[in-house]
Amino acid sequence: MTHCSPAELEARLRLHSLPDIGPQRFYKLLEVFGSASSALSAPAAAWRAIGMPQSSTEARRCDRVRDQALLTLRWAERKQQHLLLHDMPAYPALLKETAGAPPLLFVQGDPSILERPQIAIVGSRQAAQPSLDTARRFARSLAKGGFTVTSGLALGVDAAAHQGALDVEGVTIAVVGTGLDQMYPARHRGLAQAIIEQGGALVSELALRSAPHASHFPRRNRIISGLSLGVLVVEASPSSGSLITARLAAEQGREVYAIPGSIHAPGARGCHQLIRDGALLVECVDDILASLQGWQFTAPSVQPAVQQSLALQHPLLELLKVQPLGTDELVGLTELPLQEVLTTLTDFELEGNVVCEGGRWLYRA
Repeated sequence: MTHCSPAELEARLRLHSLPDIGPQRFYKLLEVFGSASSALSAPAAAWRAIGMPQSSTEARRCDRVRDQALLTLRWAERKQQHLLLHDMPAYPALLKETAGAPPLLFVQGDPSILERPQIAIVGSRQAAQPSLDTARRFARSLAKGGFTVTSGLALGVDAAAHQGALDVEGVTIAVVGTGLDQMYPARHRGLAQAIIEQGGALVSELALRSAPHASHFPRRNRIISGLSLGVLVVEASPSSGSLITARLAAEQGREVYAIPGSIHAPGARGCHQLIRDGALLVECVDDILASLQGWQFTAPSVQPAVQQSLALQHPLLELLKVQPLGTDELVGLTELPLQEVLTTLTDFELEGNVVCEGGRWLYRA
């Protein structure tokens, strides 16, 4: 599952479950002490010296923290349930490059799809029916075009987006604001199961048994945008959490798209504000595709023999012919931009030259 030892994995899980230890403090502990195991065995004074809160310092050796780590290890032994640590090859490269990337992701379903090109679709939980129809229609078109549709499994626009991708046998990812053993909202249990059965995934950074809490959802939103090339906001009031996702997307260097509405509709005001702030006004899927410059996915055409031969000499394929490699490794070895590497790999995947398994790309002769 990871290159670290079983003891180090358990230590990281214990760190992850400590109170008041977010991503920045987690990474600081690893940086200062070299490993989670060393951090846990360090004296309390050493923790205080680097600014760790008393609450986390005192909880390090309590039974609850040990029990939580063991619960997580047992969870990850079951079929289709995975843990992705931030330094594993399978950890999604686009998310890894964002500030405050989660040290640990819980994934139920296929973890390899986290590397696929994604467009997030978000919006109001109380969206009007026309907006729900729009979200579903955009999701269908994007899924048919080869994109994975990412959203938050919430009521309203999120659910419509997931369902739209499923309608056309596409792939969709749901990033949730609870532990993966706590389905929220409960009425979406069937939708969540359909997402997994159709080759998608449920994702959370939150520990098992984490119940829904208002503070969890803004944290979830940064993962939605961090995984995606762009975020489409379908309907949002000025106070909508979808605007948080859009702001985070802009900060992460992602594209932000907004669908305009009637000036008399309160649910359109958030989208109009995004457009005033620089979001791309979107009326059809082609507007999204045009902005991504090279991310349009269509069925590969048959190439002449000479062109096909040259394509098979691409440096990415030459590296993969030697051994399977992760996206980050390919970027480092070729010094190509991450977006170009992902674009090229996806083209080769469509042509049947490579396949992504467990976060690593494999050459297929």
